[in-house]
Amino acid sequence: MFLELNFGGNMLELLIFLIPIYIANSSPVVLGGGVALDMGKNFFDGRRIFGKGKTLRGFFGGILAGTLAGGIVSLIYPLRFFPDPKTQFIAAFVLSLGALCGDAFGSFLKRRIGIGSGKQFMPDTFIFLVISLAFVFPFALPSLFEPFNVIFFIILTVILHPLTNALANKAGLKSVPW
Repeated sequence: MFLELNFGGNMLELLIFLIPIYIANSSPVVLGGGVALDMGKNFFDGRRIFGKGKTLRGFFGGILAGTLAGGIVSLIYPLRFFPDPKTQFIAAFVLSLGALCGDAFGSFLKRRIGIGSGKQFMPDTFIFLVISLAFVFPFALPSLFEPFNVIFFIILTVILHPLTNALANKAGLKSVPW
């Protein structure tokens, strides 16, 4: 089968694995708004902790959306990266939480180096992915972290993240294309 690779296995399976991460990361654009995640508080440097763009509703809505998407996937398509569907469902939650924590961490870093909310920051493109992978590490089988798989995740994210942000901007869901 052309999707089988000697290094990482089935590319379709790798794409399916990413569903909770991408759904969680993109959902706050639609589900967000309301109270800021940092409650309007500043860090000790005098700058906002995360900024006005990160909201409680977006954070928890994104986790819920990613977990539900990953849970549905676990019922339909059990992935070989997890010992069983129950662990895969737990992983969907952990991946979604990691994606939103990674997104918030990216905003935290932006504030620390003086980049305002809504301004472009290249590491935003993959921070949410890296933190998601770190969060899921205790639940996944070692085969998930084969070098080809990790490289595939990073390259795909570096391509898809800016593309989907630009599309969301064109659709009027985001005020900026990044």
